[in-house]
Amino acid sequence: MKLITRNTDYAVRALCCIAEQKQEVISADQLVKSLEMPRPFLRKILQILNKEGLLNSSKGKGGGFTLTVSPEEITLADVMKIFQGPIKLNECKFKKSDCSCISDCLLKKKIDEIEEEVMAKLKAITIESIIKRR
Repeated sequence: MKLITRNTDYAVRALCCIAEQKQEVISADQLVKSLEMPRPFLRKILQILNKEGLLNSSKGKGGGFTLTVSPEEITLADVMKIFQGPIKLNECKFKKSDCSCISDCLLKKKIDEIEEEVMAKLKAITIESIIKRR
């Protein structure tokens, strides 16, 4: 099981690079050079982040990307949800009607506790906190 996909990793790296510009516009070319990512792949990532409202893009000479949300407010959980969908460690394979012990399943309760802890930690990791650790 992969916790973080390549898309999520690249998105976090791009968000960190943009955040470090302190509201200065950074071009796609600068990001490609800085992050050493394939241009088409990075463009797709940036388009998704723009569509989701985390980035603002401007076209033309002097165009590029800026954050629309403060780096302190963007969490790893947010980015994972955008690129990976809802984060679920425990999706019971049995439907409620198929499993008579779903309401008191000890394994499900333990996994749910772990999931809550993992989600709390992912929500505590912000773009700002990643930048500060560099």
